[in-house]
Amino acid sequence: MHYKLSDYAEDIKKRLKQFMKEFILPNEKKYEEQLNETNTRWTVPPIMEELKNEAKKQDLWNLFITKRYGGELSLVEYAQLCEIMGQSLLAPEVFNCSAPDTGNMEVLMEFGTSEQKKQWLDPLLEGKIRSCFSMTEPSVASSDATNIQGEMYRDGDEYVINARKWWSTGALYPNCKVAIVMVKSDTKAEKHRQQSMILVPLDTPGVEIKRFLPVFGYDDAPHGHAEIHYNNVRVPASNLIGEEGDGFKIAQARLGGGRIHHCMRAIGASERAVHLLIERASQRVAFGTKLADKAVIREAIAESRIEIEQGRQLVYLAAEKIDDEGAKAARKLIAMAKISAPRVALNVIDRAIQVFGGAGVSDDVPLAALWAYARTLRIVDGPDQVHLKDIAKLELRENMPMVTITK
Repeated sequence: MHYKLSDYAEDIKKRLKQFMKEFILPNEKKYEEQLNETNTRWTVPPIMEELKNEAKKQDLWNLFITKRYGGELSLVEYAQLCEIMGQSLLAPEVFNCSAPDTGNMEVLMEFGTSEQKKQWLDPLLEGKIRSCFSMTEPSVASSDATNIQGEMYRDGDEYVINARKWWSTGALYPNCKVAIVMVKSDTKAEKHRQQSMILVPLDTPGVEIKRFLPVFGYDDAPHGHAEIHYNNVRVPASNLIGEEGDGFKIAQARLGGGRIHHCMRAIGASERAVHLLIERASQRVAFGTKLADKAVIREAIAESRIEIEQGRQLVYLAAEKIDDEGAKAARKLIAMAKISAPRVALNVIDRAIQVFGGAGVSDDVPLAALWAYARTLRIVDGPDQVHLKDIAKLELRENMPMVTITK
């Protein structure tokens, strides 16, 4: 295990921690106040642009670009930065490190043409525009991406797209300009070669944003989550990412590192929760003594610390495996981390909520919003059940090599 940071990464980590302390955490309330002051919640609060400009000025921008994409950080090193950013739901966007933009930019860096990179990747890297990812569909179990029913066909120099998608995160952001859409391009091809990915500007005729989808009552404005209908949408054939039939392969490449990002942000949320728990327990008195002096609270603190450390190390193992051997070789560890990290976050945040009592389920503290975020992670990028199935299949294959394992 090689989790020691390089001098370069250590410097970024130190400066990122200071930025969080000085700029992010003190401005969370201001962000919400500005969001609620506008005529519509789908407007970017001015403080967000101020924070982004400060992040750029301090050279804390596009930190997600790891060595795989020409950067200077390993995935293990970036994972540690993700944990710091994960302490606040506000933070990832400030550093241009939020989903789904990071995944979309990685797709364009790895599979995009020079024209696609110039038109879409460059402005995304500069933070001038944002993007969304349209894969999930309401009519099928999208945990199996081969189920998707949205289709496209070639018509001369164009592709025509018809699809009904939902949970397209970021589509409601006022500066969201493009979607990466995954649809079927050849229903007669081999199962994992039927899908393709294509770039669709959101101002293209036929693109219809039907509604926003709340998460546990949170609208997640101003980026939100949208149901989008693509009705006979025509885009240039040059918008195809990779080749026809590459969609499933690209999706798997996109999700590997992205799952690590999510996992470490969840660990960061856990850390913030346990710190809030300790702070509250040290101040609150019930039945004659501080909560921190009660055995049941000390047990909650200890259990939280154990779980956080276990979860963190598992994510590091997965990230190191990706660094050394690639996402395919790390498949089992990624699945294990993806299951573990949200569970840890939910456990720790729930304990903190319990200690805060009524305040814990309010918006006065960030615990309820962090809990809602962590709960969605048990579905995002594949539900627990799919990852458990994959872990078991790989475990059986490794330990019973002579037994035929069904898919």
